[in-house]
Amino acid sequence: MGKVDQAVECFCGGAACSQAIAATYGPDFGLAREQAMKVASGFAGGMRLGETCGAVTGAFMVLGLKFAGADCETRDGRDAVYAALADFVRKFEQRNRVVICRELLGCDISTPDGARKANREGLFRTICPNLVKDAAEILEEML
Repeated sequence: MGKVDQAVECFCGGAACSQAIAATYGPDFGLAREQAMKVASGFAGGMRLGETCGAVTGAFMVLGLKFAGADCETRDGRDAVYAALADFVRKFEQRNRVVICRELLGCDISTPDGARKANREGLFRTICPNLVKDAAEILEEML
């Protein structure tokens, strides 16, 4: 099974979108799966605020692991990471129009009404696996 399928399976098995991406790709760059699951745990659902999609933020973590060098403590040392993030966002938006969770889902899961709507309509089962798949496929191109 390829990594794209592993990420989707991880998500469908109960992990958050951010965790599915970070835990699937992080170990290739020295981040243990258990640590990836922990560090990515708070980023699902647009950081629980309906903001940037967790699959996207999970991918950002992986891109940081891949493209940040020893000099990443300086602004210049992060240029390669920032370029990779911009490229990822462009590709994700080509597929999905936006990177904002509430716009991708059509409701704001940070509100009680939005969370109920997402659960009632099964959005985490119908929309989110495709977003995890898209993020993983884009990572496959970039890594």
